[in-house]
Amino acid sequence: MTQLSDIKAFSKPLIANLAKLGIGNLQALLLHLPLRYIDETHITAIRDLRMGESAQVEGEIVHAEVSYKPRKALIARLEDASGQLTLRFLHFYPSQIAALKVGAKLRVYGEVRSGFFGYEMIHPTCKAVGEQTVVAETLTPVYPTVAGLSQPSLRKSIRIALAQDALAETLPADVYANLHLPSFAASLQALHNPSPEVNLQALDNKATAHWRRLAFDELLAQQLSMRKHYARRRSVSAPQFAPSKQLVSALLKNLPFALTGAQQKVALEIERDLTQPHPMQRLLQGDVGSGKTIVACMAALQSIENGWQVALMAPTEILAEQHYRKMLGWLMPLNIQIAWLTGSQNKKDREAALESIANGEAQLVVGTHALFQEAVQFKNLGLAIIDEQHRFGVHQRLALRQKGQPKDSNQNLHQLMMSATPIPRTLSMSYYADLDVSVIDELPPGRAPVVTKLVSDTRRDEILQRVREACLQGNQAYWVCPLIEESEALQLATANDTYALMQNEFPELKVGLVHGRMKPVEKQAVMAEFSAGFLQLLVATTVIEVGVDVPNASLMVIEHAERMGLSQLHQLRGRVGRGATKSTCILLYQNKLSETARTRLKVIFESNDGFAIAQADLQIRGPGELLGARQSGVPMLKIADLERDVDLLETAKAMADQLLKKHPVEVERHLDRWMSSAGELVKV
Repeated sequence: MTQLSDIKAFSKPLIANLAKLGIGNLQALLLHLPLRYIDETHITAIRDLRMGESAQVEGEIVHAEVSYKPRKALIARLEDASGQLTLRFLHFYPSQIAALKVGAKLRVYGEVRSGFFGYEMIHPTCKAVGEQTVVAETLTPVYPTVAGLSQPSLRKSIRIALAQDALAETLPADVYANLHLPSFAASLQALHNPSPEVNLQALDNKATAHWRRLAFDELLAQQLSMRKHYARRRSVSAPQFAPSKQLVSALLKNLPFALTGAQQKVALEIERDLTQPHPMQRLLQGDVGSGKTIVACMAALQSIENGWQVALMAPTEILAEQHYRKMLGWLMPLNIQIAWLTGSQNKKDREAALESIANGEAQLVVGTHALFQEAVQFKNLGLAIIDEQHRFGVHQRLALRQKGQPKDSNQNLHQLMMSATPIPRTLSMSYYADLDVSVIDELPPGRAPVVTKLVSDTRRDEILQRVREACLQGNQAYWVCPLIEESEALQLATANDTYALMQNEFPELKVGLVHGRMKPVEKQAVMAEFSAGFLQLLVATTVIEVGVDVPNASLMVIEHAERMGLSQLHQLRGRVGRGATKSTCILLYQNKLSETARTRLKVIFESNDGFAIAQADLQIRGPGELLGARQSGVPMLKIADLERDVDLLETAKAMADQLLKKHPVEVERHLDRWMSSAGELVKV
């Protein structure tokens, strides 16, 4: 891989600036592609300018002044044979004042707007015109950049890179035979120096054949990388757990409910994985309330029956405690020893828990990120269950995995990751391609869908009356607020103020408050009171998004629902409808909605299907936010788009395994080009 420092034309300051963009080698520079393009291939007469369009104009400055009304601005008028155009600069330097002196001949490019004196351009790009100035022959690329690295400097750097003879194909020609895509070299040349005949809109939207070629190469590199990691994991050893003969049967016999068909199916998939000599790395996904926890409990019992410890890690203390209490109820009758470990424990309880974990007395350990701290030593950890796995970073999951790997052993532990945020199919095919995925795709019988209502904030009094009636009839309710305290930036309803208001509004009800800044002990006490039915109304922030299971809660009001993401709204809504009572979720919104907020609320109102909601969320927000902390160490796509390029993704997925078998050398060359800057943390 050619480093930029190996190329004489690149100075040290230039290399340092390129490094700020993550560019350190020749291939990374070649693949630093334009954000958009501007057309400087022809000059437009001022009389032919059109409102809202971008154009290039050439003329002479006939007037220039610094004006102070209505605000300070540098104003100049450019004249050609057909008319005059105003140039306006709201932020300017002395050098610009000098460049815009009367008599200067300039070529300017910008968007045409309507101004006080007719057409104007605000902050256009300007070039001095001399006898040697020529009109561009290709469209001008505009690149992502950083302070200190100008567009002309970037363009010159990429021209040098294109001349370095580094555009050879990495894979055999037959890979592209039926795809009707141009070559790698032709694609890069066309995207860095596009012909003026190309459709500018198609180019900006990455809809040309040259963009598709590079998108395919990127998707193929991602698939190859994922399949390599999958194969690598299957080449290392892990403890083999025989199917449970006693504990799982005893658990199921004691349960007050029967497993659904979907739960039985995924439980068998996990059981089969745990019998293998290589580490399981399975993602268990299912919608809110689909029963993932009992399936995870069955996997834990298989590990315990084979003499190995199990760790169950959750991202918040509220969720961890919910798991702990559920596991106690299910496993205490089976004489399973369970330890509880969080950061808020007192010293005595923590030391007792640490000792039971180290000597193996604790067969199941439930806790938060405290589980992977240095002081925690397991005797023989065989299985890690990670709930809401996208909330943990790669480093954290790696630290937990290493807890189960004795220094003198090559054995790895099994990992079961759970997510109540369903993963759209395209996301699963790309970013999760290294995992085995199990889906619980049905809810337990008797669960009626939660009725969702969109209500304007102007009807707040009606909603307050609805809450009063629900609580006085023996049900419980949540009132969810987005902030804890007042913010000058966002004048939203706050949990503290709402709590005070609710106490005043409902003197006949017992009202509780829970938010993320409370001490864990205080949060647990309030949640215990709400779970026991002592509190009728719980004012909360989104800290209750996951892990809260109160079957008697049948009404939820969410303030400023327009400010929240789709998956968060769906998770919050899943806190009601967990009992036999018909449940309702009321989304309060302010009347002035953005188009995005309107789209989100329409989706959540029309659907209870977590997968459909997750797919809509992917379209609205893109993959980055849905992946959460998983981004750490995962090569994010820069060119390909999972929605637009789904056909290329499917082709790349189908090809990956065959290429690894038939062309391992060429595959490494391809990965070197596309993944040279990606870390090796991908998937732990």
